Amino acid sequence: MMLSPEQVDSDQPSVQSESDSVVSEVKEGSMSEEEVGSRRTLCLPPQLSREEKRRRRRATAKYRSAHATRERIRVEAFNVAFAELRRLLPTLPPDKKLSKIEILRLAICYMSYLNHVLDV
Repeated sequence: MMLSPEQVDSDQPSVQSESDSVVSEVKEGSMSEEEVGSRRTLCLPPQLSREEKRRRRRATAKYRSAHATRERIRVEAFNVAFAELRRLLPTLPPDKKLSKIEILRLAICYMSYLNHVLDV
């Protein structure tokens, strides 16, 4: 037995979403704009800002692990660069342990010295 479209519609209860009912109530005038705003915030899922999406993505263990790995690689490369610079600088004694700021200051002084030697 085939049903006509009118019979199908009348047999099943009407399914109307929350937002559709809000729109129809506003059109009918039974709901004010303020009520619409408060009702939308209650029934619709919140739209996340770009910053909030980024925070949630960064909160995962997989992301933190990958970030920690990248950071270790970056720090290691940074330390290798300082070690190479330290190796090029003349100091007495040659095996003296220098901090990073001391290496940078010594490099500046050494470059100034070399510049002075070239000018003379």
